[in-house]
Amino acid sequence: MPDWIAKYWIEWIFGVVAAALVALWHSMAAKIKAEKSEQDAIKAGLQALLRAQMVNDYNHYSEKGFAPIYARENFENCWLQYERLGENGVMSDIHKRFMALPTTPVK
Repeated sequence: MPDWIAKYWIEWIFGVVAAALVALWHSMAAKIKAEKSEQDAIKAGLQALLRAQMVNDYNHYSEKGFAPIYARENFENCWLQYERLGENGVMSDIHKRFMALPTTPVK
């Protein structure tokens, strides 16, 4: 065995292990970044679907002049999930207006 191998084998092994760890770290960081981006897209899409459903329900039942209890329960469930996702904005006002609709037709 050459003398330099015996003298530097620990440094060589440490260098190989360090390089492997750095490569693993970069790979994991890239994967985490990609998963975060995908999670953000899913969240935004889900918010858009919930918002569209609530706006549709609000328009439908406000034209009728009332919202039956089952419709209110469904709207409230959508609202709670939407609210947990954050960034409510205009939907807070629509939620208040929808919940203010009577549950039976006004005669």
